[in-house]
Amino acid sequence: MSAIIRKLRLKFVAICMAMVTAILAVVFLSVFFSMRQNIVDLSRQLLYRVAQEDAAGPGQHRPEISIAIGEDHVVLLPYFTVNVWPSGGAYTAYVTGGTYADLDNTEELTAILQDCLSQSESEGVIQNYHLRYLRKDNGLYQKIAFVDMSMERAMLREMMGSYLVIGVAALLLLLGVSILLSWWATRPVEKAWRQQRQFLSDASHELKTPLTVILSNAELLDTAALSDKPARWRDNIRSEAMRMKSLVEEMLTLARADNMVRTAVLGETSLSDVATDCALAFEPVAFEAGKPLDYQIAEDVTVLGDRDKLRQLIGVLLDNAIKYGAGGGTIALSLQKTDRQAKLVVSNPGEPIPPQQLDRLFERFYRADASRGEQSGFGLGLPIARTIAEEHGGSLRAESDAGSTRFIYTMPLKK
Repeated sequence: MSAIIRKLRLKFVAICMAMVTAILAVVFLSVFFSMRQNIVDLSRQLLYRVAQEDAAGPGQHRPEISIAIGEDHVVLLPYFTVNVWPSGGAYTAYVTGGTYADLDNTEELTAILQDCLSQSESEGVIQNYHLRYLRKDNGLYQKIAFVDMSMERAMLREMMGSYLVIGVAALLLLLGVSILLSWWATRPVEKAWRQQRQFLSDASHELKTPLTVILSNAELLDTAALSDKPARWRDNIRSEAMRMKSLVEEMLTLARADNMVRTAVLGETSLSDVATDCALAFEPVAFEAGKPLDYQIAEDVTVLGDRDKLRQLIGVLLDNAIKYGAGGGTIALSLQKTDRQAKLVVSNPGEPIPPQQLDRLFERFYRADASRGEQSGFGLGLPIARTIAEEHGGSLRAESDAGSTRFIYTMPLKK
């Protein structure tokens, strides 16, 4: 089982992380392309602005022009402008402005201009020098504006590096959250698996004894020679078969509840009458067990419920109290009415049940007393009682202390 649950958890984490990674990748790429396009557009706007300015004269430099990217980032983009005059098969170039110094008559400027003029497009990129250019033909000469791309690329790398760190941190955080969620999500599966295995083990245990008795008596019938014993053996077979029938019916009731099949037929019902009938029916049983039954039932407690189901619920609680109550102690049944709820309490004196075992009393085949053979029954009564309580929109819980053990059932009154 542990291997299957572990695989299920790993699959859960893998699916969650794949989905989260895909979403973060889409967001990251969207931000990257959007930011890059924004920087390119701003850089091109600067190019057009610079190209439209009048020449400032050779050797004269203007201050750097900045563009804002977002609220917290300002990028300074170095630029320079050149006027190119054609002269025969050659040309003459003058640097007319910008933030670059000592570019006139340099080999670097010559290489930049040759690369720029060799391209047919009026706007483009010179990759070798990380420059973006814009050419404008003014008739007698060409004015070329250049903007440095290295700053925008550096800023893009810096910003995307920060986002990448944030993304990795988010992935690690979400990995931890996914692992915790996998434990939380698979806990009901693990619990159901464990309960199923326990249910099969307990059901097999309960069915083993009556089957053994039936088979043994059937074999004895085949070899019986005396006349007075076969009847007794047939009675044993009939008794154990009825016991198995009762177990199967109780298991079927719980199976229907698991499948969300509602069997209760709700209608206006006097819970006072139902509780009184149950008390009268169990009063002689309690008296014979040496555990007198004391009941105090409020009148006119009307609910919306199934009379037979509610009778079964109260019967289970009374039967449980008589079986497990201390010898000579008094079994108490009370029914009270509040403004909105009916409250029924069945209590019996006895050894206190540890708090960690109280809710387990409603597990199938569970008994607080580990000894199975001391009391009749299969350990399915209380689970069936809680199922009935939930069908009626109520709750059933157990309390225990040194004085007594109490089962408390509450359900809404009929409006």
